[in-house]
Amino acid sequence: MISFASGEAAPSFDHPLEMLHACHGKIQRQLDTLQKLAAHLPAHGCDQQVQQAAQSILRYFDTAGQFHHQDEEENLFPTLLALPVPEKAQVEILVNRLLGQHVVMFSAWSDVRAVLVKLAEGVNTPLPEALVEKLISTYTRHIHFEETELLPLSAHLLSPRQIMELGKSMAERRGAKYPAVPTA
Repeated sequence: MISFASGEAAPSFDHPLEMLHACHGKIQRQLDTLQKLAAHLPAHGCDQQVQQAAQSILRYFDTAGQFHHQDEEENLFPTLLALPVPEKAQVEILVNRLLGQHVVMFSAWSDVRAVLVKLAEGVNTPLPEALVEKLISTYTRHIHFEETELLPLSAHLLSPRQIMELGKSMAERRGAKYPAVPTA
């Protein structure tokens, strides 16, 4: 069984399910930064801290955050849906629910992103609490669902070869090398 315990060394591409898990922690840290930015902004305006935080959040969600969704939508979900397993109906329901959540999260991110771009450029603009709350709550629910449903089911259903292929695709998407497979 694959362990998804936190606090361990960062996983590599030969452990793609653990990488997806680790990404959830990074997303949560960015959401925490967003919450701090939103609390800081009304009293201090668009100061250096706000600009740096906005730039950091944008950088993360526009790169690693997008890779995470692509890893799932372009690789993991199709692989799971193609499996000839007794859990096929459960997998289809799960994937459809997650894809629906991705649409809601992308919309919430787009709304917040528009404000963060202005803040990153030093434009003093309000960041509506409702936008922040929607983004945080949708991501928090989604992460919980993936941690309790998607990742354990994937670890159970995927073969070592399928996990290796997922890792290779994830590495390629990021322009990284996939770990060499030891030869006997």
